[in-house]
Amino acid sequence: MNQPIVRTNAAASAFSVDLAERRTPAHRIADDAEALDVARALASEFAAGASERDLERRLPFAEVERFSQSGLWGITVPKHYGGAGVSAVTLAEVTAIIAAADASLGQIPQNHYYMIEAIRLAGTEEQRKFYLQAALDGDRFGNAFTETGTKTALDFRTTVLRNENGGRILNGRKFYSTGALFAHWIVAVANDEDKRATIVFVKRGTPGLTLVDDWTSFGQRTTGSGTTRFDNIPVTDFDTIPHQEVFDRPTPMGPVAQIIHAAVDVGIARAALADTIAFARRHARPWIDSGLDHGHEDPYLIAAIGDLQIKVDAAGALLDRAGRAVDVATANPTDQTVAAASVAVAEAKAWSTEVSVFAGSKLFELTGSRSTLREFNLDRHWRNARTHTLHDPVRWKYHAIGNYWLNGINPPRHGAS
Repeated sequence: MNQPIVRTNAAASAFSVDLAERRTPAHRIADDAEALDVARALASEFAAGASERDLERRLPFAEVERFSQSGLWGITVPKHYGGAGVSAVTLAEVTAIIAAADASLGQIPQNHYYMIEAIRLAGTEEQRKFYLQAALDGDRFGNAFTETGTKTALDFRTTVLRNENGGRILNGRKFYSTGALFAHWIVAVANDEDKRATIVFVKRGTPGLTLVDDWTSFGQRTTGSGTTRFDNIPVTDFDTIPHQEVFDRPTPMGPVAQIIHAAVDVGIARAALADTIAFARRHARPWIDSGLDHGHEDPYLIAAIGDLQIKVDAAGALLDRAGRAVDVATANPTDQTVAAASVAVAEAKAWSTEVSVFAGSKLFELTGSRSTLREFNLDRHWRNARTHTLHDPVRWKYHAIGNYWLNGINPPRHGAS
């Protein structure tokens, strides 16, 4: 099941991949409370090496394996299929907890959860049983969604077309393939012969599948979000799930996708705030005109920390509220509930974008020149926030929110709304 990985990033440390065909099944998490407990325990482990992994751009294969084997990658599988079926509130908080420890690890399973939702909403009963069981056992679904060079992020040149034998052939090239390097299944979105978006599951090791480690962003450096190529790969109908239909009708697909992104940004903001407080306590010096003995007594520093804490707490509160709206839409998907969920998530996403970038920058203003030294690597918070918040333009979130509240117009239904 090993997949050759083409290396184009000379700065990255050497690594090898060995994803066994059979392994010990992942732990089964029972409920929301256990999911949060497991996330907190893992976060303590992941935080210890996060800065070093970022500095060296060391891809976190061992950490991802630990992450998925913990059972956290299966928590959204519905109870009917053996999973915990956790709430969107819990999924968002689990993501924020992990992202605060390591922002890249927080983002890597985003598309895995997205695909579980796609299977739940659009898969056949046989597909649900097979793929959801695989997720519970510890299989990871990697993303091959977005392409470069197309008119928009939702336009695809990748195709999955019928051949003369009645089967299908997958061809195309993707970028921003977050999670693919770590995945057991690479999941592509391609256009069928009717130009309808279709999800295609490709097993790691399949001939014609090439994974390229060419992600060179200054932030989210260890997500492995590079290129994936599909060259004349035969696929069966069982390997495909219609994607467009989950947006043709009201479903929580878009809000589920977006709330995970918002949660990553909340986690980054929390991490930046925590490091600001810790560094100020240890190293901040009083200004010469203050007459104080310790930097942490500076009234302006104290007020700025208070302001930052309020902003970060507000982001967490909006995330929690958005999760509750997504849970309502999941239980009763209508035009009204899905629109309300999309808007609530957009509000959380807009604010978490502003706060994560702000907190990552404010850190240096409040802690001084020493905090910029490479040995502390505190700039990773701003780099991660600035990179991840570019996933979709937040200016359009404000437009959707305003249009909803002012003009009663529901936001569009797609994976970025």
